[in-house]
Amino acid sequence: MSNRDEGDSQSAAVRSGEKFSKSGVTAIKNGIKRNAAADAPPRGDKPPWLRVTVPGAGRYVEVREIVRKNRLATVCEESLCPNLAECWSHGTATLMILGSICTRACRFCAVDTGNPRGRLDPEEPAHAAHAVQLMGLKYVVLTSVDRDDLPDGGAAHYAACVRAIRAACPDTAVEALTPDFGGNPMAVAEVARSGLQVYAQNLETVRRLTHPVRDPRAGYEQTLTVLAMAKAAAPDLLTKTSLMLGLGETEEEIRQTLEDARTAGVDIVTFGQYLRPTANHLPVVRYVPPEDFARYRAWGLEMGFLEVVAGPLVRSSYRADQVFARNNAGL
Repeated sequence: MSNRDEGDSQSAAVRSGEKFSKSGVTAIKNGIKRNAAADAPPRGDKPPWLRVTVPGAGRYVEVREIVRKNRLATVCEESLCPNLAECWSHGTATLMILGSICTRACRFCAVDTGNPRGRLDPEEPAHAAHAVQLMGLKYVVLTSVDRDDLPDGGAAHYAACVRAIRAACPDTAVEALTPDFGGNPMAVAEVARSGLQVYAQNLETVRRLTHPVRDPRAGYEQTLTVLAMAKAAAPDLLTKTSLMLGLGETEEEIRQTLEDARTAGVDIVTFGQYLRPTANHLPVVRYVPPEDFARYRAWGLEMGFLEVVAGPLVRSSYRADQVFARNNAGL
């Protein structure tokens, strides 16, 4: 994986949806090509419950420097997460491994899309472990791009990163928000058995909206199968999935998705508001009010989930270390 500063200098003048070169690899800035939707008028002002803090100084700057010096990508930056300032100011970050270019093009996601042509940074496991040490993390979330260009989808490299962190920081709990590895059971098992506490793979949306929301290579049933595979490979492992709301789903579909996840043995679910990262991405259909999130959380708890973290600004890894307090992550 290249130094992010180098990638930034190469792509700083590139507009969202345009092609650019990143360390010799051609990619699409923010993942989705420019399209007619970019010319559509915005949905209007966001409701007051979606206001976030602008990044500042202090701990935020310290975390950013640790990420830069260790040549790491973070999903916080790559996905334009609205919680970046809060998380970095508290000294936490979700590290994105396997590079910063994804082989898939989901229509909700702002990660750059291209073909990394099998490139991997052999020093990434050591860099990730060193960064976790420097940040003094007791709980770290590792996520990654999809790597359909690799025979195992990057599972061996992913597992190596987990093992390196666990070796360097034995008291640090590790959560992995993984790609689906194409549904490969051996790849799923390798990551599940690498020393994790939580294995996550996101449904993202309800069955009916899976396509067009997700890339055609992803699938609702495939994600449920991956989560069941992880639990079968490591029965003591907690499994987790996440949904974005506001894409046009119905309440009946939300309830059915919860039931499907519970049937697959999922332990933890998170719900958050979908926010359109650029004008090229899917538009927001509805801003879901906080009281609706509270109701969906109650549904999930009644079904027997260990925890359901729900709120407008919740993302899959948001306050992940606080999930086990069973208080909606302090929300």
